[in-house]
Amino acid sequence: MPAPILHLGATVLCSHAGQAQPLAPFPRVLVSGQPVVTLASPYAIAGCALTGSPNPPCVTGQWLTGALRVMAGGTPLATLAGSSTCIPTGTPMLALMAQTRALAT
Repeated sequence: MPAPILHLGATVLCSHAGQAQPLAPFPRVLVSGQPVVTLASPYAIAGCALTGSPNPPCVTGQWLTGALRVMAGGTPLATLAGSSTCIPTGTPMLALMAQTRALAT
């Protein structure tokens, strides 16, 4: 099913409302003037509501599934409908808003 492609300016949060930003967007492909994000790009998470012991806060995140047919640099694109995980908690990242003009399957 087609889903919006994630990009550098997309709103992505950890499950505890921490802001997630891609560390390595793919600069050669743009959507809405922003570089796209591939599954290879890790996310840095800041402001996670978890405080420490016994539950450490989310520090990084990674998209696990995304587009099956659309790639950038040989790597599948991350999409709004893809699945992800936060490290070390194992909870998913939540993609709340992304551009809607370009969809990928």
